[in-house]
Amino acid sequence: MLTLKGELRDGKTKLAEMRKKGFIPAVYYGHKEKATSCAFSMNEFKKVWKTAGESTVISLEVPKGKLNALIYEVQMDPVRGEPIHADFYVIEKGQEVYVAVPIEFIGVAPAVKDLGANLIKVLHELEIKAQPENLPHNISVDLSSLVALDSKISAKDIKLPKGVTLVTNPGEVVVAVAEAKEEVIEEPVVDLSSIEVEKKGKKDEEGEGAIEGEAEKPAEKEKEKPSAKK
Repeated sequence: MLTLKGELRDGKTKLAEMRKKGFIPAVYYGHKEKATSCAFSMNEFKKVWKTAGESTVISLEVPKGKLNALIYEVQMDPVRGEPIHADFYVIEKGQEVYVAVPIEFIGVAPAVKDLGANLIKVLHELEIKAQPENLPHNISVDLSSLVALDSKISAKDIKLPKGVTLVTNPGEVVVAVAEAKEEVIEEPVVDLSSIEVEKKGKKDEEGEGAIEGEAEKPAEKEKEKPSAKK
């Protein structure tokens, strides 16, 4: 079992300073365990989190002693993408745990390889319950059974490890294949008659302007004509 050593912290400690020193602030709690503030080495936490995820039981070594717990929630910095706080859920001995376990798709779907179908992954996690010692790190789903174009794998079709019970709706589709359809791009229809009308109208306007211009020229010349001598 993975182990993470930590220490308790009081409310007076500034979280920003703690993070600068290489620690991640955290809290652990459980059904019979009151919420307790603690802190862990950031580097060690990242290593354990990467391996355990949020579905594998780990051992917390704190001043109180060793506690079996799940990494329940991790808050991330939206800018840097680094963890800034963690919640641990302490598990009681003999208590069944409800978790969402990631699905690992293995193999190749014959319908995709041979028929050119599209693979559609509907679910990426499966909700289960089990005793802590029986919790799997992930659930494997073999794609080799997807032979026909209408093939699918539902939650009830997945073989779970011993001691693990399915919580997700059994009829919910996990992965399926669908026939690949070529997208038809429609070219825009151009109304040539409207273009001709617009062009014709423009010429008419130009013609009218020319006539009006010619009618004004004599008047302008009349003004410029010198007056007759007496």
